[in-house]
Amino acid sequence: MTWLITGGAGYIGAHVVRAMTEAGERAVVYDDLSTGLADRVPDGVPLVVGSTLDGERVTRALTDHEVTGVVHLAAKKQVAESLSLPLHYYRENVEGLRVLLDAVTAAGVRSFVFSSSAAVYGMPDVDLVTEETPCVPMSPYGETKLAGEWLVRAAGRAAGLSTACLRYFNVAGAARPDLTDTGVSNLIPMIFEKLADDLPPRVFGDDYPTPDGTCVRDYIHVVDLAEAHVAAARALRAAPGRDLTLNIGRGEGVSVREMIDRVNALTGHDRPPVVTPRRPGDPPRVVASADRAATELGWKARHGIDDMIASAWAGWQHLHPPTAARP
Repeated sequence: MTWLITGGAGYIGAHVVRAMTEAGERAVVYDDLSTGLADRVPDGVPLVVGSTLDGERVTRALTDHEVTGVVHLAAKKQVAESLSLPLHYYRENVEGLRVLLDAVTAAGVRSFVFSSSAAVYGMPDVDLVTEETPCVPMSPYGETKLAGEWLVRAAGRAAGLSTACLRYFNVAGAARPDLTDTGVSNLIPMIFEKLADDLPPRVFGDDYPTPDGTCVRDYIHVVDLAEAHVAAARALRAAPGRDLTLNIGRGEGVSVREMIDRVNALTGHDRPPVVTPRRPGDPPRVVASADRAATELGWKARHGIDDMIASAWAGWQHLHPPTAARP
Protein backbone atom coordinates (compact mmCIF):
# COMPACT_ATOMS: atom_id res chain seq x y z
CA MET A 1 0.00 0.00 0.00
CA THR A 2 0.92 3.63 -0.42
CA TRP A 3 -0.06 5.96 2.44
CA LEU A 4 -0.64 9.68 1.99
CA ILE A 5 0.35 11.34 5.26
CA THR A 6 -1.13 14.82 5.59
CA GLY A 7 0.89 17.04 7.89
CA GLY A 8 3.82 14.68 7.37
CA ALA A 9 6.39 17.49 7.65
CA GLY A 10 5.22 18.41 11.16
CA TYR A 11 6.48 17.21 14.53
CA ILE A 12 4.19 14.19 14.90
CA GLY A 13 3.83 13.70 11.15
CA ALA A 14 7.57 13.39 10.59
CA HIS A 15 7.71 10.64 13.21
CA VAL A 16 4.79 8.82 11.57
CA VAL A 17 6.53 9.00 8.18
CA ARG A 18 9.71 7.65 9.75
CA ALA A 19 7.86 4.79 11.45
CA MET A 20 5.95 3.93 8.28
CA THR A 21 9.00 3.81 6.06
CA GLU A 22 11.04 1.85 8.61
CA ALA A 23 8.19 -0.67 8.72
CA GLY A 24 8.42 -1.11 4.95
CA GLU A 25 5.35 0.95 4.03
CA ARG A 26 5.38 3.39 1.11
CA ALA A 27 4.64 6.99 2.13
CA VAL A 28 3.84 10.28 0.43
CA VAL A 29 3.79 13.52 2.44
CA TYR A 30 1.11 16.17 1.85
CA ASP A 31 1.77 19.37 3.81
CA ASP A 32 1.16 23.09 3.35
CA LEU A 33 4.39 23.82 5.26
CA SER A 34 2.66 26.46 7.38
CA THR A 35 4.28 24.87 10.44
CA GLY A 36 5.96 21.81 8.94
CA LEU A 37 9.54 21.71 7.71
CA ALA A 38 10.43 20.26 4.31
CA ASP A 39 13.79 18.99 5.56
CA ARG A 40 11.98 16.63 7.95
CA VAL A 41 10.76 14.59 4.97
CA PRO A 42 13.14 11.66 4.39
CA ASP A 43 15.00 11.23 1.13
CA GLY A 44 12.98 9.13 -1.28
CA VAL A 45 9.61 10.15 0.19
CA PRO A 46 7.67 12.45 -2.18
CA LEU A 47 6.50 15.78 -0.77
CA VAL A 48 3.40 17.43 -2.20
CA VAL A 49 2.95 21.00 -0.96
CA GLY A 50 -0.70 21.89 -0.62
CA SER A 51 -3.66 22.55 1.65
CA THR A 52 -6.32 19.98 2.48
CA LEU A 53 -8.80 22.71 1.51
CA ASP A 54 -7.58 22.40 -2.10
CA GLY A 55 -9.63 19.46 -3.36
CA GLU A 56 -8.06 19.42 -6.82
CA ARG A 57 -4.55 19.34 -5.36
CA VAL A 58 -5.49 16.53 -2.98
CA THR A 59 -7.09 14.52 -5.79
CA ARG A 60 -3.98 14.86 -7.96
CA ALA A 61 -1.78 13.69 -5.09
CA LEU A 62 -3.99 10.65 -4.52
CA THR A 63 -4.07 9.66 -8.18
CA ASP A 64 -0.50 10.58 -9.15
CA HIS A 65 0.92 8.46 -6.34
CA GLU A 66 -1.71 5.67 -6.49
CA VAL A 67 -2.57 6.17 -2.83
CA THR A 68 -4.49 3.35 -1.13
CA GLY A 69 -4.58 4.68 2.45
CA VAL A 70 -4.48 8.05 4.23
CA VAL A 71 -3.15 9.09 7.63
CA HIS A 72 -4.61 12.53 8.33
CA LEU A 73 -2.60 14.61 10.80
CA ALA A 74 -2.77 18.08 9.21
CA ALA A 75 -4.66 20.40 11.57
CA LYS A 76 -4.47 23.48 13.71
CA LYS A 77 -3.90 22.34 17.28
CA GLN A 78 -3.46 25.17 19.79
CA VAL A 79 -6.26 25.16 22.36
CA ALA A 80 -5.77 28.79 23.43
CA GLU A 81 -5.57 29.99 19.83
CA SER A 82 -8.77 28.13 18.97
CA LEU A 83 -10.63 30.14 21.60
CA SER A 84 -9.82 33.39 19.82
CA LEU A 85 -9.96 32.01 16.25
CA PRO A 86 -12.81 29.47 16.28
CA LEU A 87 -13.88 30.05 12.67
CA HIS A 88 -10.32 29.53 11.48
CA TYR A 89 -10.12 26.25 13.40
CA TYR A 90 -13.43 24.99 12.04
CA ARG A 91 -12.38 25.90 8.50
CA GLU A 92 -8.97 24.25 8.69
CA ASN A 93 -9.86 21.21 10.81
CA VAL A 94 -13.44 20.41 9.79
CA GLU A 95 -13.84 21.81 6.30
CA GLY A 96 -10.33 20.67 5.38
CA LEU A 97 -11.22 17.17 6.53
CA ARG A 98 -14.51 17.22 4.59
CA VAL A 99 -12.70 18.21 1.38
CA LEU A 100 -10.09 15.52 1.99
CA LEU A 101 -12.71 12.81 2.62
CA ASP A 102 -14.58 13.85 -0.52
CA ALA A 103 -11.42 13.31 -2.57
CA VAL A 104 -10.54 10.10 -0.72
CA THR A 105 -13.90 8.43 -1.26
CA ALA A 106 -14.04 9.54 -4.92
CA ALA A 107 -10.59 8.06 -5.51
CA GLY A 108 -11.55 4.71 -3.99
CA VAL A 109 -9.08 4.87 -1.11
CA ARG A 110 -9.94 2.08 1.33
CA SER A 111 -8.25 3.00 4.66
CA PHE A 112 -8.26 6.22 6.69
CA VAL A 113 -6.46 6.91 10.00
CA PHE A 114 -7.55 10.12 11.71
CA SER A 115 -5.49 12.09 14.23
CA SER A 116 -7.88 12.93 17.06
CA SER A 117 -7.18 14.11 20.61
CA ALA A 118 -7.96 13.60 24.26
CA ALA A 119 -9.34 17.14 24.03
CA VAL A 120 -12.61 15.54 22.86
CA TYR A 121 -13.23 14.43 26.46
CA GLY A 122 -13.09 17.92 27.99
CA MET A 123 -12.99 17.66 31.78
CA PRO A 124 -13.70 13.99 32.55
CA ASP A 125 -14.45 13.16 36.19
CA VAL A 126 -12.99 9.63 36.09
CA ASP A 127 -9.76 8.00 37.23
CA LEU A 128 -9.07 6.48 33.80
CA VAL A 129 -10.58 7.77 30.57
CA THR A 130 -11.96 4.99 28.37
CA GLU A 131 -13.28 5.34 24.85
CA GLU A 132 -16.81 5.21 26.34
CA THR A 133 -16.19 8.23 28.57
CA PRO A 134 -18.60 10.99 27.44
CA CYS A 135 -17.09 13.53 25.07
CA VAL A 136 -17.70 17.10 26.23
CA PRO A 137 -14.95 19.21 24.60
CA MET A 138 -14.20 22.56 26.22
CA SER A 139 -12.52 24.39 23.31
CA PRO A 140 -13.14 24.92 19.60
CA TYR A 141 -10.05 22.77 19.01
CA GLY A 142 -11.59 19.84 20.90
CA GLU A 143 -14.92 20.43 19.16
CA THR A 144 -13.27 20.23 15.73
CA LYS A 145 -11.60 16.95 16.65
CA LEU A 146 -14.89 15.44 17.80
CA ALA A 147 -16.67 16.71 14.69
CA GLY A 148 -13.82 15.22 12.67
CA GLU A 149 -14.44 11.82 14.22
CA TRP A 150 -18.13 12.08 13.29
CA LEU A 151 -17.20 12.95 9.70
CA VAL A 152 -14.70 10.10 9.42
CA ARG A 153 -17.12 7.50 10.77
CA ALA A 154 -20.01 8.74 8.63
CA ALA A 155 -17.88 8.68 5.48
CA GLY A 156 -16.61 5.24 6.41
CA ARG A 157 -20.12 3.84 6.77
CA ALA A 158 -21.35 5.41 3.55
CA ALA A 159 -18.37 4.53 1.36
CA GLY A 160 -17.12 1.30 2.92
CA LEU A 161 -14.00 3.07 4.15
CA SER A 162 -12.06 1.38 6.95
CA THR A 163 -11.36 3.98 9.64
CA ALA A 164 -9.42 4.48 12.85
CA CYS A 165 -9.70 7.55 15.08
CA LEU A 166 -6.69 7.79 17.41
CA ARG A 167 -7.19 9.98 20.47
CA TYR A 168 -3.74 11.24 21.47
CA PHE A 169 -2.93 12.14 25.03
CA ASN A 170 0.06 14.44 25.81
CA VAL A 171 2.78 13.88 23.23
CA ALA A 172 6.45 14.45 24.10
CA GLY A 173 9.99 13.42 23.16
CA ALA A 174 11.72 12.89 19.82
CA ALA A 175 13.29 10.07 17.86
CA ARG A 176 16.20 12.35 16.94
CA PRO A 177 17.11 15.91 17.93
CA ASP A 178 16.34 17.23 14.44
CA LEU A 179 12.77 15.89 14.65
CA THR A 180 11.96 17.60 17.95
CA ASP A 181 8.90 19.75 18.55
CA THR A 182 9.72 23.36 17.63
CA GLY A 183 6.77 24.78 19.57
CA VAL A 184 6.65 25.79 23.23
CA SER A 185 2.96 25.29 23.97
CA ASN A 186 3.34 21.90 25.70
CA LEU A 187 4.53 21.44 29.27
CA ILE A 188 8.02 20.00 28.74
CA PRO A 189 9.26 22.65 26.26
CA MET A 190 7.58 25.32 28.41
CA ILE A 191 9.73 24.14 31.33
CA PHE A 192 12.85 24.11 29.14
CA GLU A 193 12.16 27.67 27.98
CA LYS A 194 12.02 28.96 31.55
CA LEU A 195 15.12 27.05 32.63
CA ALA A 196 17.05 28.33 29.59
CA ASP A 197 16.19 31.88 30.63
CA ASP A 198 17.22 31.12 34.25
CA LEU A 199 13.62 31.59 35.37
CA PRO A 200 11.44 29.35 37.52
CA PRO A 201 8.99 27.07 35.67
CA ARG A 202 5.34 27.97 36.14
CA VAL A 203 2.67 25.85 37.79
CA PHE A 204 -0.83 26.96 36.82
CA GLY A 205 -2.63 26.32 40.09
CA ASP A 206 -1.69 24.03 42.98
CA ASP A 207 -5.12 23.63 44.58
CA TYR A 208 -6.56 20.87 42.41
CA PRO A 209 -7.98 17.69 43.99
CA THR A 210 -4.84 15.69 43.17
CA PRO A 211 -2.13 14.26 45.47
CA ASP A 212 0.13 17.34 45.20
CA GLY A 213 -2.50 19.86 44.10
CA THR A 214 -1.26 20.17 40.50
CA CYS A 215 -2.84 18.82 37.33
CA VAL A 216 -2.16 15.20 36.37
CA ARG A 217 -1.70 14.14 32.74
CA ASP A 218 -0.85 11.06 30.70
CA TYR A 219 2.26 11.50 28.52
CA ILE A 220 3.08 9.42 25.43
CA HIS A 221 6.42 9.33 23.64
CA VAL A 222 6.07 10.47 20.03
CA VAL A 223 7.92 7.34 18.87
CA ASP A 224 5.30 5.15 20.56
CA LEU A 225 2.56 7.29 19.06
CA ALA A 226 4.05 6.88 15.58
CA GLU A 227 4.23 3.11 16.03
CA ALA A 228 0.55 3.14 16.99
CA HIS A 229 -0.20 4.66 13.58
CA VAL A 230 1.65 1.87 11.83
CA ALA A 231 -0.27 -0.69 13.86
CA ALA A 232 -3.59 1.03 13.07
CA ALA A 233 -2.80 1.25 9.36
CA ARG A 234 -1.96 -2.42 9.22
CA ALA A 235 -5.06 -3.37 11.22
CA LEU A 236 -7.25 -1.57 8.70
CA ARG A 237 -5.50 -3.26 5.79
CA ALA A 238 -5.82 -6.70 7.37
CA ALA A 239 -9.53 -6.40 8.16
CA PRO A 240 -11.44 -4.15 5.73
CA GLY A 241 -14.54 -2.52 7.13
CA ARG A 242 -13.14 -1.88 10.61
CA ASP A 243 -14.21 1.20 12.57
CA LEU A 244 -11.82 1.82 15.45
CA THR A 245 -11.74 4.57 18.09
CA LEU A 246 -8.73 4.23 20.36
CA ASN A 247 -6.97 6.11 23.16
CA ILE A 248 -3.23 6.38 22.62
CA GLY A 249 -1.57 6.89 25.99
CA ARG A 250 0.40 5.08 28.68
CA GLY A 251 -2.29 4.77 31.34
CA GLU A 252 -0.04 6.47 33.91
CA GLY A 253 -0.51 9.93 35.35
CA VAL A 254 2.26 12.41 36.10
CA SER A 255 1.57 15.70 37.88
CA VAL A 256 2.92 19.04 36.74
CA ARG A 257 5.04 19.33 39.87
CA GLU A 258 6.44 15.82 39.39
CA MET A 259 7.29 16.63 35.79
CA ILE A 260 9.13 19.81 36.78
CA ASP A 261 11.12 17.90 39.41
CA ARG A 262 12.11 15.23 36.87
CA VAL A 263 13.08 17.79 34.25
CA ASN A 264 15.24 19.58 36.82
CA ALA A 265 16.96 16.32 37.79
CA LEU A 266 17.57 15.10 34.24
CA THR A 267 18.84 18.42 32.88
CA GLY A 268 21.04 19.31 35.83
CA HIS A 269 18.97 22.28 36.97
CA ASP A 270 17.64 23.14 40.40
CA ARG A 271 14.87 25.66 39.80
CA PRO A 272 11.78 25.23 42.00
CA PRO A 273 8.58 26.33 40.28
CA VAL A 274 6.49 29.40 40.94
CA VAL A 275 2.75 28.97 41.35
CA THR A 276 0.47 31.18 39.24
CA PRO A 277 -3.34 31.22 38.98
CA ARG A 278 -5.19 28.36 37.31
CA ARG A 279 -5.79 28.50 33.59
CA PRO A 280 -9.46 28.37 32.59
CA GLY A 281 -10.61 24.92 31.51
CA ASP A 282 -7.71 22.86 32.87
CA PRO A 283 -9.15 19.57 34.20
CA PRO A 284 -7.51 18.18 37.35
CA ARG A 285 -6.73 14.75 35.90
CA VAL A 286 -6.81 13.24 32.39
CA VAL A 287 -5.23 9.79 32.16
CA ALA A 288 -5.96 7.22 29.47
CA SER A 289 -7.05 3.66 29.60
CA ALA A 290 -5.05 2.20 26.70
CA ASP A 291 -6.41 -1.33 27.02
CA ARG A 292 -8.45 -1.19 23.83
CA ALA A 293 -5.42 -0.20 21.73
CA ALA A 294 -3.54 -3.17 23.17
CA THR A 295 -6.41 -5.52 22.32
CA GLU A 296 -7.22 -4.16 18.85
CA LEU A 297 -3.71 -3.35 17.63
CA GLY A 298 -1.37 -5.42 19.78
CA TRP A 299 0.27 -2.09 20.60
CA LYS A 300 1.59 -0.80 23.90
CA ALA A 301 3.79 2.18 24.78
CA ARG A 302 7.41 1.22 25.41
CA HIS A 303 9.02 4.51 26.49
CA GLY A 304 8.84 6.12 29.92
CA ILE A 305 8.85 9.70 31.15
CA ASP A 306 12.63 9.89 31.50
CA ASP A 307 13.04 8.86 27.83
CA MET A 308 10.63 11.62 26.81
CA ILE A 309 12.43 14.28 28.84
CA ALA A 310 15.94 13.23 27.79
CA SER A 311 15.12 13.09 24.07
CA ALA A 312 13.16 16.35 24.23
CA TRP A 313 16.08 18.02 26.03
CA ALA A 314 18.50 16.84 23.33
CA GLY A 315 16.13 18.32 20.77
CA TRP A 316 15.87 21.60 22.69
CA GLN A 317 19.66 21.90 22.77
CA HIS A 318 19.76 21.15 19.04
CA LEU A 319 17.32 24.00 18.39
CA HIS A 320 18.88 26.34 20.96
CA PRO A 321 22.64 25.67 21.06
CA PRO A 322 24.29 27.32 24.06
CA THR A 323 26.01 30.61 23.32
CA ALA A 324 29.79 30.34 23.60
CA ALA A 325 31.12 32.00 26.72
CA ARG A 326 32.92 35.25 26.13
CA PRO A 327 36.64 35.35 26.98
